[in-house]
Amino acid sequence: MTNQELLLKEIRKLTSTSLNDEISAILNISYHAAHRRVSGKSKFSIDETLQLANYFNISLDKLFLKNDKVIVEKTIEIRSLKDMLLYFKKSAEKIEQLVNNKNVTLYYSAKDIPLFYFMDGTIISKFKAYVWLTLLNTNQSDIAFENFVIDESFMEHTQKLKKIYEKVTVKEVWNDTTINSSLQQILYFYESGLLNFKNATSLCLDLKRILNLIKEKSNKLNSNFSIYYNELILLNNNMLIETYDKLTMFIPYTLLGYFITDNKESCQNVHEFFNQQILNSKSLNQSGIKEQNLFFNRANRKIDYYIQRLNNQVDLLF
Repeated sequence: MTNQELLLKEIRKLTSTSLNDEISAILNISYHAAHRRVSGKSKFSIDETLQLANYFNISLDKLFLKNDKVIVEKTIEIRSLKDMLLYFKKSAEKIEQLVNNKNVTLYYSAKDIPLFYFMDGTIISKFKAYVWLTLLNTNQSDIAFENFVIDESFMEHTQKLKKIYEKVTVKEVWNDTTINSSLQQILYFYESGLLNFKNATSLCLDLKRILNLIKEKSNKLNSNFSIYYNELILLNNNMLIETYDKLTMFIPYTLLGYFITDNKESCQNVHEFFNQQILNSKSLNQSGIKEQNLFFNRANRKIDYYIQRLNNQVDLLF
């Protein structure tokens, strides 16, 4: 049986209407063109195959591949500010499509502070865009943060992502290293002469604001937000979205690049792994004040340490 026949066989299980009529409507082609595809006289294009698979929620890797292979999408490659704007636009559209129903849960393994916290128009939002673009585009490397200008549409797309994040049930897993990357980035660009002392200090204080925001969220009653502290494993920035009918996994492969798959077996394994992480973690929502304060105080002391390092370097100049 050909791949096209396998796909049509699967679609027939999922529809009770005329296959020619339905394919014609989904692909926006004529009845005759649909009939030629159903009868095997012409082939579906790759785009048409993906369109049908998405419409009927058919896993192509399960249909066409062996168990040890998985078909994945990937986010666009970022080489310029224009690419980054398109990245966030497409990311917002993809996640909005997945969460466009009730009872959605988003799991996040926070090796770094989840990027959703850097989408509120503060100095840390601009700095993160600067870091991402600098590290992904070698032509950007000698531009100081103070001279970095970002398009207004950047905030439009990131705000959309932030709103999506705030309306779903969120389960984040953190550890004591989650804030390290952001702090090291601040120190690196300051020591490189690409970030001035005033802004470096402001960025550290903005990280404190984010921590305070997360602490407040974790203390809200009937909140859709949960944060867990895990001491046992290294986290990896994996994200998993659970809806009523499927799981979708986002696997990082570069700074902002993600592979995306809804492979049932793989996603189910990751779902089980997330639940195992949570089981072996401390819920900061349900912990007592002492446990919660221990976690956030450690993070704030780490920020204070970096602020002191910045001050010490300034003192050495005078």
